[in-house]
Amino acid sequence: MSKQILIVEDEPKLAASLEEYLTSDGFQCHWIYNGGIVVEWVRTHSPDLILLDIKLPQQDGISLCKEIRAFSSIPIFMITSQVTEKDRLVGLSIGADDYICKPYSGKEVVARVKSFFRRQDVLSKTWITSKGFHLNEENLQIHYNGNLLDLTLCEYRVLATLLKKSGKVYSRTELIDALHEDEREILNRTVDSHIKNLRHKLNKISPNKDIIQSVYGAGYKISID
Repeated sequence: MSKQILIVEDEPKLAASLEEYLTSDGFQCHWIYNGGIVVEWVRTHSPDLILLDIKLPQQDGISLCKEIRAFSSIPIFMITSQVTEKDRLVGLSIGADDYICKPYSGKEVVARVKSFFRRQDVLSKTWITSKGFHLNEENLQIHYNGNLLDLTLCEYRVLATLLKKSGKVYSRTELIDALHEDEREILNRTVDSHIKNLRHKLNKISPNKDIIQSVYGAGYKISID
């Protein structure tokens, strides 16, 4: 069954171009131009991925991303003409999985979407149990101390990588490789943003434990002894 992509874009020509590229590669697409009706549609239809423009009528993409993250971990790619590092980190900090800057090529967007789903399929294989953690790679879920963690796919990938070898120090480069398999430039602070979100979610369950530890000049490791 083909993946369903929700395109949230208020420029009809851009939306039509994206839809043409994606459908020609076998994806199903639905287009919404008005931010005010996005959340209800997502609740009802649960698309496999959302391409979300930031500047929209009635409700902007940032607030939409926050609202969707309150009830769903559907992958979200933010699309915007804002290209500063601060803008990228804002999107990642509220749960976006990727960031696409205008102007972009339709082929690039398709390549990123396909790469994202390909990596998702690779991860969907086995079960892994580590002290306090139960990782289900088939459903892309991680439980900690009996609690299901509400993770974005990128957060899942980072935590799953760290859990593969507890105590091993993973460099930012290694964690970036776990996030994306193409060779585009990714800021080191992108990884830091995901780590910050993971720590926040883990601390809600175990506030007195430093589970994800920073190793100065080297990277991050999981400590679950």
